[in-house]
Amino acid sequence: MRVSFCQLLLTGAIMVNLVVLYYVSKTQQQMLKHKDPGRAASRRSAVSRVTGITVLIREFEDFENWVVGVVQSFLKERPDQPIVVVADRLPYPPLDLPDKRNVQVVLLQASPDQPYYVTRPEFYIKTEYTLLVPDGVQLDSTQQLDRLLRELEASKGKVRMVAAPVQTAATFQCLNLRVSLKEWSAVYSLSPAQVCDAVGGEAVVLLRTEDLFNLSRPMARPLTASLFVQSALRGWRVKAADSVVFSAHQRSLFMSAHSQWKADLNAKARLGRLFRDFRLKHVVQADGKEQWHGCGKDTSRCFGTVHDDTPEYLYENRWTPPCCLRALRETTKYVIGILESSGVRYWLEGGTLLGAVRHQDIIPWDYDVDLGIYLEDVENCEFLRSLDSGSVVDENGYVWEKAVEGDFYRVQYSESNHLHVDLWPFYAREGIMTKNTWTDHKQDVEFPEHFLKPLVPMQFAGVNALAPNNHRRFLELKFGEGVIENPQYPNPAKKRLEKMD
Repeated sequence: MRVSFCQLLLTGAIMVNLVVLYYVSKTQQQMLKHKDPGRAASRRSAVSRVTGITVLIREFEDFENWVVGVVQSFLKERPDQPIVVVADRLPYPPLDLPDKRNVQVVLLQASPDQPYYVTRPEFYIKTEYTLLVPDGVQLDSTQQLDRLLRELEASKGKVRMVAAPVQTAATFQCLNLRVSLKEWSAVYSLSPAQVCDAVGGEAVVLLRTEDLFNLSRPMARPLTASLFVQSALRGWRVKAADSVVFSAHQRSLFMSAHSQWKADLNAKARLGRLFRDFRLKHVVQADGKEQWHGCGKDTSRCFGTVHDDTPEYLYENRWTPPCCLRALRETTKYVIGILESSGVRYWLEGGTLLGAVRHQDIIPWDYDVDLGIYLEDVENCEFLRSLDSGSVVDENGYVWEKAVEGDFYRVQYSESNHLHVDLWPFYAREGIMTKNTWTDHKQDVEFPEHFLKPLVPMQFAGVNALAPNNHRRFLELKFGEGVIENPQYPNPAKKRLEKMD
């Protein structure tokens, strides 16, 4: 087949155009890479990060800070030091940062005219390690960074972070931290060791960049509190390198009492918001102080209407929120006090008795408390005898009402929070305890009155309550043989308890 001159000319023109298009495309990519480091960084994998440390500054206040001084102190000792300042939105007053390519400001607040990666700090960090530096810290020598890096690398994976104190951090200390999502709780305690779960006090923390940004909330504030909660859940350890001490700025970070008050207020609010966002409703600090971040008398309860005897939190592999358990204990203690002072005979009933036998407390996944009472004693209690219709809010804010589901009574924690104790009225008929309203629960059955003669004391939820005698036979009559030794969720067909921790 002969090729004509025109065909050769056409083929040559196509080849030239392809070469031109290739170089134009390559030039555009280089221009975009230079213009937008975030886009270029988004193409890198963690494996391609270079050895070195990027300083990340996240903890500072807009209204008064020393971020510029922190940046300058690091650049003075190491002019090419990569630094990333992270803020929720554009700081105001503006930060007068050095105009250098190795100093970046990343805003977490998204803007509709920007691509997603400009709000992601990890796209601006090219180094293998990241140093978390709080406001007011200054670098005295590059040897401080080198020593921290050697500490981390020498651990050979036994620790994932090293932390060094700031000069003013008198409370710098190693802490044990137990975080239980199932129990919605975090418990801190002092650790005598140098390797622990968290550090208390102001600290500079070094860790691998990949580890930091593999966390679900790497930039949540307060930064180190957030970091250690997430790392404790992963079993990561931190070494307290207290031989490396970072200096603080020579003047106080906040120059007025008003600024210090605002900063303290913000810190407290952020910590509370962090625990609520992480759904940690009960926090015990290292000094033993308790913090509650769940429901109370002025709020609704932490879960909605219960379907199929299986509250929503069980589907999340969690147990009853501790604030709900606390409210149930308070309500139970209060109701028992009223019944006893009124001469109303009562006993721990159903799953509540089961909790008392197993735990001397409410079953960890239960959502209400059941008490049996003698129907003939109802008239002895002023709150119960007036409940033919409507409800009564007593002087302590508890709500007494006749249940709409049947012929029994309910005492709610408050008008807002409907955690409750149910009172089931029984009466004797030919030696058998029966009642007028029955539920479809298999344990809701008649039983011989001799279980109540006599009633016996039993510890439950912090009070000395009354319970049926021979509680094992009583419970096995209600639930079946072996119920005490074999715990299970209320409706195993919907959700089973795999094992008891």
